Amino acid sequence: MPTISEKGKQMPSSPIRKLVPFAEEAKKKGRKVYHLNIGQPDIPTPDVALNAVKHMTETVLEYSHSAGNQTYRHKLAKYYQGLNIHVTANDMIITNGGSEAIIFAFMTCLDPGDEVIIPEPFYANYNGFAIMSDVVVKPITSHIENDFALPPIEEFEKLITPKTKGIVICNPNNPTGYLYSEAEMRQLATIIKKHDMYLFADEVYREFCYDGEKHFSAMNIEGLENNVILLDSVSKRYSMCGVRVGALITKNKEVIANAMKFAQARLCPPSLGQIASEAALETPKSYFDKVYQEYIDRRDLMVKRLNQMEGVYCPKPKGAFYAVVRLPIDDSDRFAQWILEDFEYQNHTVMVAPASGFYFTPGKGKNEVRIAYVLKKEDLIHAMDVLAHALKVYPGRTI
Repeated sequence: MPTISEKGKQMPSSPIRKLVPFAEEAKKKGRKVYHLNIGQPDIPTPDVALNAVKHMTETVLEYSHSAGNQTYRHKLAKYYQGLNIHVTANDMIITNGGSEAIIFAFMTCLDPGDEVIIPEPFYANYNGFAIMSDVVVKPITSHIENDFALPPIEEFEKLITPKTKGIVICNPNNPTGYLYSEAEMRQLATIIKKHDMYLFADEVYREFCYDGEKHFSAMNIEGLENNVILLDSVSKRYSMCGVRVGALITKNKEVIANAMKFAQARLCPPSLGQIASEAALETPKSYFDKVYQEYIDRRDLMVKRLNQMEGVYCPKPKGAFYAVVRLPIDDSDRFAQWILEDFEYQNHTVMVAPASGFYFTPGKGKNEVRIAYVLKKEDLIHAMDVLAHALKVYPGRTI
């Protein structure tokens, strides 16, 4: 039998999706499963985006430009300009989701064996993208005790070697919900400038910042025009994960020119997705105001309920719609499987994502899970009830 590549063997399973078979089995038993494991919002996609696809006039779904439709890129540039991010249509490549933007960025900017530093816990698929690109991840641990704030710059310095070519930052953060402040971003800038590295800035959740906090983009840092690679997506902003449209954005002309070779090799981003995404830029402010308040209400409900449970600690996220929560359990992977396989409360159960899959360092996150508060409040209340009862009877409870 032909052998499997070493890269294929090293590719990690998704900690978010690997428990799906257990959830499916629970559903076959007639149990309702509350999905707290994945960032799939239940917020309706804006009507303007749906209508653009429903009433499109195209009679042939042609290839678009490899960089994406010009009309979309021009409108998207205006969106960023409204955020004081001064880019043009020529500074961006539309991608198949934010995932492809990250892969293009790694393959364009980094050679096999080059290193990137990433604060952990981090979005689990960064691991997969690094393996696909032959890039080495160097984790730097942030801690739940200080709500996953940026580790001290001195700790970053300790990890830098001649092979270190960049830092990856997700702001607001997935999976922790932490919002890096302007001061923290400028601290990162000092080390980026000092070592002339890339700053790969994943800003997919920029619209989701709470409690009066403002998002500060890496693109707003003076003097880093050729260092910052902005990675973005429409998936969460407009609640349309399935259209698979993202963007790689940078003022570095050499990066754009070389990333275009990868874009040409995969031909083009999705045509229907671009139609929806271009129309979504016309989404009224009232939509975002409603969504913003809904997420605040959900967050506050969830954080309050979790912190009322004995032995549980949940930091209050400042952004995105996730939290990493510490539970009184022996092993988050075991717990996440047990609650689906062996537990039910009033014929309900919940699906969470073990936080161990969001850490690179072995052994970390064993008593933590990521929860996505993407369910309506009624369902979230029921999910918290289920979790509270599960923790009381879990065989591996540690407190």
